[in-house]
Amino acid sequence: MRIVIKIGTSTLAHSTGRLNIRRVEELCKVMSDLKNAGNEIILVSSGAIGMGVGKLSLSSRPTDIPTKQAAAAVGQCELMYIYDKLFSEYNHTVAQILITGEDIEHIDRRANFENTMRRLLELGVLPIVNENDSIATDEIVIGDNDTLGAIVATTLGADLLIILSDIDGLFTADPHKDKDAVLLHTVSKITPEIEAMIGGAGSSLGTGGMLTKIKAAKMTVAAGTDMVIANGKDPDILYDIVDGKDVGTRFTSRKV
Repeated sequence: MRIVIKIGTSTLAHSTGRLNIRRVEELCKVMSDLKNAGNEIILVSSGAIGMGVGKLSLSSRPTDIPTKQAAAAVGQCELMYIYDKLFSEYNHTVAQILITGEDIEHIDRRANFENTMRRLLELGVLPIVNENDSIATDEIVIGDNDTLGAIVATTLGADLLIILSDIDGLFTADPHKDKDAVLLHTVSKITPEIEAMIGGAGSSLGTGGMLTKIKAAKMTVAAGTDMVIANGKDPDILYDIVDGKDVGTRFTSRKV
C-alpha cells in the first residue's frame, strides 16, 4: 500500500516543545518495519515550530510571523537531523520536501512536486513533507498539516492517510466534557451531524484540531482514499491501522 502518515506536534513533542525521544524513536522503528513489509511510506511531519520553540527556550508558541518563521527554521533542522539519524539505523534513506500553498495552487509547481515525490518513491526513499513555514505568509500558507496530509495523499493517489494526534478519534461529543461521548470507529459519510460534533483548535504547540481533520477527510474520501484518525501515544497502533483493525476513526472512501 501507499500510505501517508501525518504526525502532529503533540505526538512528536512534550508539552515543553522538546522532543519526545522515546516516542519518536518507536515511530521511526514501526514506519521502517511497515516499509520493510513492502509498503510505500510518506511522512507528513509537523513539529518544526514546536521544536524551534523548545530549542530557542521560548516561553510559548510565538504569535508574530517573524518569530514563527525563525522558530521553524531552527526546528526544521533539528527535526530532519533526528529523522535522518533514526531512519538510517534501519537502512532507510529520507528526503525533505518543503512546500507552500503557492506550490500546490500553481499547476507547474504542483506537477514538479508530484513528479519529484513519485521518483523518490521509485528510488525507495521515504519522503518527509512539511509546510515551508520559514517563508510561508498568509497569502501562500496551507495552514495546517492535516490539510497538507490530504493534499499529499490525493495528489499521489495513496491508499490510506493516517493522522496521528493526541486524540483517539472522532467522538459523538467532547469526551473531556461529556462522559457519555462515544468513539465512532467508522464514518462512511460526513453528514451535517458529524460536522456538528467537531471542536476548535488543537494543542498550544500545534495548529490543528478536529475541524482540520474533518476537512482532510472530505478531501481524501472524495478522491477514493481512506483516512484514519488515531492517537499516536502508542506507535504500534500503526500496525493495527494498516491491518484494518477497529482502532481510531476510519473515514471510508467510495472506492470500489
